[in-house]
Amino acid sequence: MRISALLALFLTIPALHAGIFSSNEPTVKCVYSGTDGHCVEPILKSGHEIVVTVVGQGVAPSVTASPAQAYALAKRAAMVDGYRLIAERVKGVEVEGQDTIKNMMLTQSTTRTSVEALVRGANIINTTFKEGLCEVEMEISLSYSRVLP
Repeated sequence: MRISALLALFLTIPALHAGIFSSNEPTVKCVYSGTDGHCVEPILKSGHEIVVTVVGQGVAPSVTASPAQAYALAKRAAMVDGYRLIAERVKGVEVEGQDTIKNMMLTQSTTRTSVEALVRGANIINTTFKEGLCEVEMEISLSYSRVLP
């Protein structure tokens, strides 16, 4: 049996429980609940705004023509990582796994993750560069009016 099917089933049950059966907060519905049962990700509703904040990281290459080029490449990598993190938070991550079992022993295990989204309107809040690591703090504001014009 594929792990992705089991994972989907495992994640569906808490989502149904949090979205349908919880009545603690009537104004916010949950996409899924955490291990403690509290709402983790709210569903976007009319008149509300959700701000997603992430920190992308990028490493400067060791061989560059100048320190400025190393900084620029590390910053670009951090921005791309930030966009990916925003897409993962907003759209979710597709996880596909496959295990190979022989003689009742695990011989090979592979896992692939993917996300596909169009990220528009993300803002860079802060950029730090220290010891070859660039960190870019990004945020995006999601509102009902921006999603449905």
